[in-house]
Amino acid sequence: MIFLLIYKNLNLSLQTIINCPLFIIIYLSITLLNSTVMPLLSVLLVLIIVGVLLWLVNTYIPMDHKIKNILNIVVVVIVVIWLLKVFGLFSYLMNIQV
Repeated sequence: MIFLLIYKNLNLSLQTIINCPLFIIIYLSITLLNSTVMPLLSVLLVLIIVGVLLWLVNTYIPMDHKIKNILNIVVVVIVVIWLLKVFGLFSYLMNIQV
């Protein structure tokens, strides 16, 4: 199972996988399974989409300047809270006593 996982994810030849020691294969499979590349790409994609939507609203929807400022502040606060939750810092900050 591990051999197939590494073979599919890394596009290695079967001969290369057979010649590798078993502990290297297990280490690579654990690293691939615990990879944080996709979640970071998802976060980046969400930030880009939110930014483009906010820009579109600010550019093309006629609103009073005060309402646009309030909308921008609300969106930024929501995105910051979401980022804190995604990276696991929200619960840490909630436990800080002043």
